Amino acid sequence: MLSRKVEDYLEAILNIINEHGYARVKNVSIFLNVKPPSVVEMLKKLNHMGFVEHKKYENIILTPKGYEIAIGVKDKHDTIKAFLEIIKVPGRIADKDACIIEHELNPITITQVKSLVEFVKTSSHHPEWLKHFEIFCDTRKHVCEKRNHKNHAP
Repeated sequence: MLSRKVEDYLEAILNIINEHGYARVKNVSIFLNVKPPSVVEMLKKLNHMGFVEHKKYENIILTPKGYEIAIGVKDKHDTIKAFLEIIKVPGRIADKDACIIEHELNPITITQVKSLVEFVKTSSHHPEWLKHFEIFCDTRKHVCEKRNHKNHAP
């Protein structure tokens, strides 16, 4: 199992490459809010582990092995963030919390969360319970639903 730090670096490099078309030490430093010498040290470790290719003053390249891990971490992050946003966590907080949670959840849990997110997002009708949940979040009260109650004799 990889450390959280390794996963964070690989995900950051992938995100930077996706955004800018390339990743450099300075980009990673800014993205992760760490000093450039720390980035250089981690890149040496990642290079040694076979996750990146990096030479001084050149772009950082994810190897196929590094790319696969980065995609997996990003997918977990995006899934958790989407779930948190569904339950009305503000985007900035959802993004930050997803960074923490993505490293700790069991893969089975991630799969189920991903299924729920996909189910909600692809539902042809906005699920009624989601509207009720939004109201509950605002009022802390359940929506009074009119129900047709019929008395049935035993």
